[in-house]
Amino acid sequence: MITLEDREARFASLADACLEPVRRYLARRADAATAEDVLADVLLVCWRRLDEVPADAALPWAIGVARNQLRNAQRGVRRQERAAARLADEQRVAGGSPDVSALRDALGALRPADAELLRLWAWEGLQPADLAVALGISPNAAAIRLHRAKRRLADELGRTGP
Repeated sequence: MITLEDREARFASLADACLEPVRRYLARRADAATAEDVLADVLLVCWRRLDEVPADAALPWAIGVARNQLRNAQRGVRRQERAAARLADEQRVAGGSPDVSALRDALGALRPADAELLRLWAWEGLQPADLAVALGISPNAAAIRLHRAKRRLADELGRTGP
């Protein structure tokens, strides 16, 4: 049986061999903050899947993990941009015309529950019935909360933007 000390030693060896090459790989493909976030995710995957890391190909395996984690992070950014655009379209229909950064700021100023509700609606495309299931509330409550969250967002945009 492998002891915790043996596992920690193996992980330390893996990290020593792979940390800087993976950091350089990520730095060439993403901004510094994203690269560091993805690097942390890579180390977490390496720890969790330590038994799957091939002894003779640890670096290529870690770079493959980094590549996948970076794609996940980039998909997240694209989802955020689509959500912001969708919310901006909703505001244009309502008569406003906020820019995406104003929309992000306004979304960030909302209560976390409202922001999450709007993200579920905009990013994930959940309608009130689906929101009800995800949040464990009735469809009517979900529709009311979504309506109120949209109104709060519009109010916030009115305070901070054009």
